[in-house]
Amino acid sequence: MQRFPPISLIGAPTDIGAGHRGASMGPEALRVAGIEQALVARGLEVVDRGNLGGPLNPWTAPDAGYRHLVEVEKWNHHVMQAVRAELRQDRLPILLGGDHCLAIGSITAVAQVCRERGKKLLVLWLDAHADFNTSTITPSGNVHGMPVACLCGLGPRELTELGGSRPAITPDRIRQIGIRSVDEGERRLVREHGLDIYDMRYIDEIGMKRVMEEALADVDENTHLHVSFDVDFLDPGIAPGVGTTIPGGPNYREAQLCMEMIADRNALGSLDIVELNPAFDEHNKTAVLAVDLVESLFGKSTLMRD
Repeated sequence: MQRFPPISLIGAPTDIGAGHRGASMGPEALRVAGIEQALVARGLEVVDRGNLGGPLNPWTAPDAGYRHLVEVEKWNHHVMQAVRAELRQDRLPILLGGDHCLAIGSITAVAQVCRERGKKLLVLWLDAHADFNTSTITPSGNVHGMPVACLCGLGPRELTELGGSRPAITPDRIRQIGIRSVDEGERRLVREHGLDIYDMRYIDEIGMKRVMEEALADVDENTHLHVSFDVDFLDPGIAPGVGTTIPGGPNYREAQLCMEMIADRNALGSLDIVELNPAFDEHNKTAVLAVDLVESLFGKSTLMRD
């Protein structure tokens, strides 16, 4: 069983990169759902660092293909600094979002510390969307549809060079699971850059077990595994509290198996939980489900057989 380092919860209450209001309430919804208490009950040391501050969302139209680029950069800079500080203290940061643009900051920080320590980084991107848009192909200008592209060096310098002059990661360091909504221009770009995508049709065809075995095949003792968990990864029938619902996602047992198999590899080093939108939820049920799944990431299991 994995012995986890001390955990730090970091709230980032903003919907700066999204197209709907409400993701800014995600951190508090996760707290209300008992995320700290659930992890403590598993014997883990947990400290809640509270919420980061950042600019308010101006809700303006896109400028040169990006909405709120100045504000997005500031929020991600704060996230990067906070996540990096926890990692350098040998703590495991859990980013409570907020929308998915914040993964630019968190994964940039993780990549920096992995380079400092000679660790191999693998990112599991659990999401309904590929998030590989750019300013020239985006239908909306919302940066929460661009973080993977930015992390791989495609996008504005303010985001692609957030942690220095080089891209945070290369496309071979990311596995995307649960994808079922990709814009046409984005589809071309994904193929050009060889992103490793396990979409819902592939999951339907071979099952979640084989998908996770393939996605985690190169995890070894020197791997830092970062999970970026967009709550819209889940089917909206079980998780309605997101801004962009896409039918046909993983059901409860598929999602649990995904999390349990990640836990089995004993490599989890950092986590994002993003795009939870209480404005669209039903009595906080999506937040409660997210906490349940996070418990499985940290070793909770229904396994009764050897």
